[in-house]
Amino acid sequence: MSAIQISHLSKSFTIQPVLNDVSLNIRHGEFVAVLGPSGCGKTTLLRTIAGFEPVNSGTITVGDRLFSSSDFHVAPEKRDLGIVFQNYALWPHMSVEENVAYSLKVAGMDRNERRTRMQDALALVGLGDYATRRPADLSGGQRQRVALARCLVTRPGVVLLDEPLANLDVHLRAAMEEEFSRFHQHTGATLLYITHDQQEAMAIADRVVVMNEGKVMQFATPQTLYREPANAMVASFIDDGRVIPAQNILPAESGSALAEILGRQVRLRASPDQTPVVSAQVCVHADDLRFAQAGEQGIAARITRVIYRGGYHQYDVEPLSTPELRLSLHSSAGRRWCIGDNVTFIITDGWIIPQ
Repeated sequence: MSAIQISHLSKSFTIQPVLNDVSLNIRHGEFVAVLGPSGCGKTTLLRTIAGFEPVNSGTITVGDRLFSSSDFHVAPEKRDLGIVFQNYALWPHMSVEENVAYSLKVAGMDRNERRTRMQDALALVGLGDYATRRPADLSGGQRQRVALARCLVTRPGVVLLDEPLANLDVHLRAAMEEEFSRFHQHTGATLLYITHDQQEAMAIADRVVVMNEGKVMQFATPQTLYREPANAMVASFIDDGRVIPAQNILPAESGSALAEILGRQVRLRASPDQTPVVSAQVCVHADDLRFAQAGEQGIAARITRVIYRGGYHQYDVEPLSTPELRLSLHSSAGRRWCIGDNVTFIITDGWIIPQ
């Protein structure tokens, strides 16, 4: 079993704390993405799991093996982990097949077995016809697939991926997301995927770790992060969510509550154990807002920006009663609004952030 158990992990460089009491339980065979703003500690987390950095306190266990603690450290080469780096890390003087089979050669594997494994790995990533080429003769996406094949050939139980798509253009990223999903399905390995790209994380991971300032803010499925953020940081970070104030929260049937927002009473989603409170914060996304129709009493606002997004327009608005509050909504309707227009909008959904 290749489950990863991280318990109360802390790491500092000189006097600067980078990881602060991080605890995660990653299940065997799970695909987990680690997401957060620059400097949040996500790459340092990967480096401690890989063994490149010792820890100050806490433990890292993979399966039934202790890898790290404050007084114990297994060297990186003894951890039997697969690692895919952002910059591919291919040997430029070796052919594709030599790059892929190198670790097996170092391990002393029989030549015939080594060649069979190498061919199988290249076939899986669609590079069987590129075995004799050098890395310089490949595109960025092909080099990344070579790096995947090199990882796959060792049949690791755990694979660490350090922003592997950061150097690729948007079209190659979409293709490589599918490659990583196929890689995961084929190997059944436990994958820990570091990224700064929300769309990547939400598209391919079973669960996502959101980090900020060295701490875990929330560890949940992409759907839960979007619909039920645990705090204001996650709410505002995921998909450009907006956090707005609400008053007089009254629980309704399980999973909902009534609240006053910008002078209107709105029914919102809430935790089943939500209690009556005088004030709270609410997370809304652009899809939770719409322009009011004739006869509806909406919230008065002014259009401050209009952005064409292809199949719809994004309208940024400021409520007239609270102009410092900036919200966005999407509309594909025939009518087009302009900057400076006065409009009214309705809040159709939202989540009361637990206190």
